[in-house]
Amino acid sequence: MSISPLAYIHKDAKIGENVTIEPFAVIQGEVSVGDGSHIMSHAVIMDGSNIGKNCVIYPGAVIGAIPQDLKFIGEKTTVEIGDGTTIRECATVNRGTKDKWKTVVGQNCLIMGYAHIAHDCILGNNVILANAVQLAGHVEIGNYAIMSGLSGAVQFTRIGAHTYVAGHTVVRKDVPPYVKAAREPMSFAGINTVGLQRSKFSPAKIQEITDIYKILFIEKNTTTAALEKVEATFPPTPERDAILNFIKSSKTGIIKRPSKTESDEDKPF
Repeated sequence: MSISPLAYIHKDAKIGENVTIEPFAVIQGEVSVGDGSHIMSHAVIMDGSNIGKNCVIYPGAVIGAIPQDLKFIGEKTTVEIGDGTTIRECATVNRGTKDKWKTVVGQNCLIMGYAHIAHDCILGNNVILANAVQLAGHVEIGNYAIMSGLSGAVQFTRIGAHTYVAGHTVVRKDVPPYVKAAREPMSFAGINTVGLQRSKFSPAKIQEITDIYKILFIEKNTTTAALEKVEATFPPTPERDAILNFIKSSKTGIIKRPSKTESDEDKPF
């Protein structure tokens, strides 16, 4: 363990084994820091933050500040940072509100510089937010999703697992699993083939996902007809069911086809 005498650590904080805390880091109130984590100079870990094992928090990052939500009235909420996650310079992660009572960043995530994760966001494992990505409140992101620099997501939107969101884009509708999303307004830009290959999806599985999305986004079907055709054409698999369940459960609607057709529906699913 290496804790600088120039760091401020509140008496109620719980610090694990082999933790490094550099000079001028600030740890306030009821905070826990897991074994092997490294808190760098000028990072601020605020009351209600729970940092997992082997995390790295870079200078200027602020974890656990109260929500930037006028409905917040001081309820006791938390930030949960999973094991192995890195939070780079000047990134911010706000506490939850009474909606979910917590903001969650999963395991082995990379949150790059100046990114912002607002109240009640739920990020899965192995998520990457590139520089200056901005998440409004209540956003949900699945495992292995990547958001490129200067992209953002409006409140209550969802980004599925194994997706890729292009830089300088805005997520206003849900992004289903396994796809790339780009353009303005955001639309389907193909399957995230590179990401799936890196995650060891087989060629046959990638082809299955591709064929499903041809029905959903390329053929001139209504959404209802496309979902019915996918269910009738493909036997149940985890990937097929993940796609269908994501779309059926969408409250905001999903991103558009690559170009508008007469069969597009403007109303949410």
